[in-house]
Amino acid sequence: MDTQLEDVDTSVAVLSLTGISKSYSGVAALTDVSLDVLPGEVHALLGENGAGKSTLMNVASGTVQPDGGTIRVNGEPIDTLSPALAAKLGIAIVHQHPAVLPDMTVLENLRVALPPSVFEGKGSLEEYASTILGESGLRVHLGDRVETLTVAQKHLLEITKALALEPKVLVLDEPTAPLGQDSVDLLFARVRAAVARGTAVVYITHRMAEVRQLADRVTVLRDGKLRGVANVDEVSDDELLTMIVGRQMESTFPPKYEATDADEINLVIDGLTGDGFTEVSAAVKRGEILGVAGVVGNGQSELLRALAGLQPFTGRVVVNGRESNSSALLEKAAYMPADRHTEGLMMSLTVRENAAVAALKRFKRWALLSHTREVETVGNTLDSLSVKAASMDAVVSSLSGGNQQKVVMARALLSEPSLVIADEPTQGVDVGARLEIYKILREVSASGIPVIVASSDAKELEGLCDQVVVMSRGNAVDTLLGDDITESRIVQAAVTSTAHTANTRLATTEKIARSTPFRRFVQGDYAPSALLVGVIVLLGAFIFSQNARYLSDFNIFSVLMLVSALGFIALGQTISLLIGGIDLSVGPLAGFLVVVGSFFVNDDKPFGVVGLGILLMFVLAIATGLINGSLIRFGKFTAIAATLTLYIALQGLSFLLRDSPGGYIAAGFTAVMTTRVGPVPVVFIVLVLLAIGLELMLRKRRWGWRLRATGSDEEAARRIGVNIDKTVVLAYATTSVLVFLGAMVLMTQIGVGDPAQGVSYTLSSITAVVLGGTSLLGGRGTFIGSLFGSILIIQVLNATTFLGLSQMWQYIFQGVLILVAAIFYSIARRRRKTLV
Repeated sequence: MDTQLEDVDTSVAVLSLTGISKSYSGVAALTDVSLDVLPGEVHALLGENGAGKSTLMNVASGTVQPDGGTIRVNGEPIDTLSPALAAKLGIAIVHQHPAVLPDMTVLENLRVALPPSVFEGKGSLEEYASTILGESGLRVHLGDRVETLTVAQKHLLEITKALALEPKVLVLDEPTAPLGQDSVDLLFARVRAAVARGTAVVYITHRMAEVRQLADRVTVLRDGKLRGVANVDEVSDDELLTMIVGRQMESTFPPKYEATDADEINLVIDGLTGDGFTEVSAAVKRGEILGVAGVVGNGQSELLRALAGLQPFTGRVVVNGRESNSSALLEKAAYMPADRHTEGLMMSLTVRENAAVAALKRFKRWALLSHTREVETVGNTLDSLSVKAASMDAVVSSLSGGNQQKVVMARALLSEPSLVIADEPTQGVDVGARLEIYKILREVSASGIPVIVASSDAKELEGLCDQVVVMSRGNAVDTLLGDDITESRIVQAAVTSTAHTANTRLATTEKIARSTPFRRFVQGDYAPSALLVGVIVLLGAFIFSQNARYLSDFNIFSVLMLVSALGFIALGQTISLLIGGIDLSVGPLAGFLVVVGSFFVNDDKPFGVVGLGILLMFVLAIATGLINGSLIRFGKFTAIAATLTLYIALQGLSFLLRDSPGGYIAAGFTAVMTTRVGPVPVVFIVLVLLAIGLELMLRKRRWGWRLRATGSDEEAARRIGVNIDKTVVLAYATTSVLVFLGAMVLMTQIGVGDPAQGVSYTLSSITAVVLGGTSLLGGRGTFIGSLFGSILIIQVLNATTFLGLSQMWQYIFQGVLILVAAIFYSIARRRRKTLV
């Protein structure tokens, strides 16, 4: 390894950032910051939350464009750096919040994030993907959807993607925060191997011990400004801490409570058993803090969720002399989850709203809330935690990770809880803020409120807790008290345990993994399609039993022609929903195109005019899609607002062109469009082939991955190099092209330019797509499902005729279908989450 490093020129910085400045809404995030990273070194980047570390690295990776300064890679200046260009230049970043796509599988996440060259010449794609995942310590199935992974597993997937690039510059932003010790050791070994090959590593961390273990040099930022650069072996921890916080630090941990025999016990946990843990017991005195330790994934989080009333348990929990069941705990316990983005915060709400939501009763004045009281109380709590934000009304997603965690803690304190439960409370929190959080937890405990803390950092539990329960495979394998609470004893108890897996959900984890083929199908995108096929067959059999003419050639042809018109439009709607949008204009667009065509596609018009009319329809369709996409991406309209605007405009234009039906469609055109093979229209065959082709592109090509990535998590997709603007605009243009194909079929069916026709296809297309299993939230879906959804809707409409029912039943059946689809999807998604 040393020989490899000697071949690398270490005199030229592989990454050089000079005079970088960046402001958000007038607030400076970076001011004239410079950083040089040399080949073959680990360069630690330290600073408090909000110091500008992540912003600086987002500049280095092309995610954020600086307001000023220069970027050089291998000595060459880069005018505009994008995530895609950064990847080409050999810059990879592991984000503090993983840039993974929850609605896509593990393998799809790898393929959309990594260039094809990574997989070339490596043999079987699946085998190579499994190999690189294993090298990072991630043991999951390639077909698992990423939303089912734990926080730690998502981080390992992010690390896998970065290391697979064999980058020249590797940026690691708090990579070990959620990881267990085994994963940390494996990561450090891989980092050292990469450094030996000449890779430059920028390592962002709040853990001083990791700096000593890995780093050669260190740069410190404070308040967005450069505060110092030093060789690690030439600077002390105290000197680094002074640079980080701008003052001399006190002891990291506040003094522990000195318990006496006379102290009352204010928390009793007796034989607690639930999903993921069994027979956990503890008795905690007033003023003490109970710690929960163990290798990540051994039941700690499940235990804390039960104590918070979020999942059922057996056994007893007594808080301040009062026995509490799940309902009571849910009402009075304050829970700080490890995954603050998913469970801890409402990312679209403000800092004030997030902090106050659990304490609204405190701000009541008669039947209303007192805004003044809320602002004053929340402000005082946020100030006590030193939350850094532009204002209390800033969106919480704009805060740094550590400040977001403080907002979670502020909400817990404001709720006036009877029990405080903190799962990884200092994950991603800087050194100075950790001391503040430790003090607050100690003060809460001293006030008589029991405090329980779970942490993957054994040193943290040693310094903070008065009693530590060590978990292994869902069992409480040891309880440490007083001077026995040391990092070595905690780690030893966790890693040397021979306890068998608790007879709970943890015990079935491997069994679930081994039975994944059927389970993954049930939880996957195609399960709704299989269900639809069954419903279509059963409904068809019932109708045929009531009326044998149902399967006549005429009825089959008529039904499939109707399916074709709706099917093309539904395929277009699928694309809009996949990217997390919706297109309300598809119905009026189809009707508008038919009206336009009615002026050209007539029996008395020459072939050239007919062709010109069809071409004009096509151009108008594309123009509509481009307008929709541009309004959304560049005009900052919501998808509903943009497409509703076009809905109204297109419907108005249709009536402007024709105030009543007119312009009969040419018989020759109708004859071509109604060509059949037996009772099956050729256009239906085209629809089926197109649906299959689009489905293959959705699963196997970057076009499809980018669509789903955009809808799954737009920010993550942008970080891995997806051009969001281009993807969205082209998606809406493609939607409109597919509507054009539907309009061609619709023109044949109507036979005349009628401005009132087409509008109903908006609701019908959305119904078909939802029935097919496409999520209204974006990121997942299937064109095949949308095709079957279209067939079922037309079949239901056809059934009302054959069964002699009134038109009212058509609307009732459509409403029932939408309701059933929504319930099925909601239950299926909830079941997926309970298996995580």
